[in-house]
Amino acid sequence: MRSEEPPQARAYGPAEPNGPVGPDVTPSDVQRRRKPWRSRHGTPVVVVVAVGGSLGALARFGASLLWPTPAGAFPWTTLTVNAAGCLAIGVLLVAVTEVFTAHPLLRPFLGTGFLGGFTTFSTYCVDIERLVAADRAGTALGYLAATVAAATAAVAVGTRGTRRLLAHRSPS
Repeated sequence: MRSEEPPQARAYGPAEPNGPVGPDVTPSDVQRRRKPWRSRHGTPVVVVVAVGGSLGALARFGASLLWPTPAGAFPWTTLTVNAAGCLAIGVLLVAVTEVFTAHPLLRPFLGTGFLGGFTTFSTYCVDIERLVAADRAGTALGYLAATVAAATAAVAVGTRGTRRLLAHRSPS
């Protein structure tokens, strides 16, 4: 049985270009793994990302069915889905990297998989193209800027809000 080393903050330079993949992974963790595409539990990370991504894409598709965007109209559904997903990723990353000890596959499943499949920046690009094709270049430009601003603000609100909420919670 080997002892686990405590995580240490390190700077990675030219000698170590492939530093940790996250704040909860140390260089020795990366070196110990024979197959970096597998979790410590033997489950391929790509499987949990694919399952999470499929579920996230289904949730996004469900949102588009519940709130369809007419041709040439402002794509509120895509903007809302992207902002909501960015808010959730802010909350998730604070929770699993700063507060709770999470299963090693939780972040790939929820963050990369589900929220990566739920947020839809490829549809965002297609929406811009459709607006331009419908002679609504001004709306397309507004949508482009609004999505970037909303996504960035949502991540900031998610991270800061979660940190504040967890800082004020009463100890059990």
